[in-house]
Amino acid sequence: MKKLILRLLILGLLAAASVIVSAAWWGWRRPVPLRAPVVDYLIDAGGTPRRIAQTMRDAGIEIQPDAFVWLARLSGRDKLLKAGAYEAREGDTPWMLLERMANGDMTQTRLTFPEGWTFAQIRAALDADPQVRHDTLGMDEQTLVRRLGLEADALEGLFHPDTYVFAPGSSDLDILRRAVSAGRQTLERAWAGRDRDLPLETPYQALILASIVEKETGHGADRARIAGVFINRLRIGMPLQTDPTVIYGLGDDYQGRLRKKDLERDTPWNTYTRAGLPPTPIANPGKAALEAVLHPERHKFLYFVSRGDGTSEFSTDLAAHNRAVGKYILKR
Repeated sequence: MKKLILRLLILGLLAAASVIVSAAWWGWRRPVPLRAPVVDYLIDAGGTPRRIAQTMRDAGIEIQPDAFVWLARLSGRDKLLKAGAYEAREGDTPWMLLERMANGDMTQTRLTFPEGWTFAQIRAALDADPQVRHDTLGMDEQTLVRRLGLEADALEGLFHPDTYVFAPGSSDLDILRRAVSAGRQTLERAWAGRDRDLPLETPYQALILASIVEKETGHGADRARIAGVFINRLRIGMPLQTDPTVIYGLGDDYQGRLRKKDLERDTPWNTYTRAGLPPTPIANPGKAALEAVLHPERHKFLYFVSRGDGTSEFSTDLAAHNRAVGKYILKR
């Protein structure tokens, strides 16, 4: 009698287990309800299956924590779940989500730093990006210099303009480190292949001049010629007299239009009142501007003025330059 009862009990347990497993199997093959068509979530390193399930629920993925834990353990994926940024999409089943995390199939986003952006613009873009972890928010520049492991007095110009792909939740420090590393490598390669008779003594001086060229024109065909104008001026000790350096020196005082008193206001970056290069770059130059500075066009031009269409008019003497200014700027 006891044996019969035991057998019946075992059979009952097996039947119940079969029902539970069958229900769980079909449950894990059904799409998970989401609060939005796509839900992003971030898994921290060392997260247990239960903690991961709770993170997913907090993000808006209606997964059952106990069932997720059992599925992860029974399938052997509980030891394979990788930290990173993921997304759940409409139609995803719990099994698909589990497989995605076990395979490390992470999502990525991107942020672009255009050529000619200042460091202030880069910081503003990082601060405004909701996908970035803002570890540098409110950090002063000298503290940031130390956190980036740099030996520099200023950060302007050190960040390579490019599109940076990263996992959501990445630190802004990590993105800045990548941009600094890319900028250093680009500058080193460009400097190594430079023309050898330039009036530039260091890679940093090349970076400064490249930032000026970057701000002076967006017309690629004029870059090397404009760089040649500045190289010619440096050779003979003639002030660079370039408006973008004045604007940079004015900072927040610049109101969108340069006045005569602005050109006469002395700052370390005013190349009308001070000879030679300014003390730092005025923006983050791209590779093309660097190459233009290190391989400038050979000519006798000392002046240029914008034609208003993105291109420039070049002159060898002041009289011709004044005529060009009258034509293109003063419209007479």
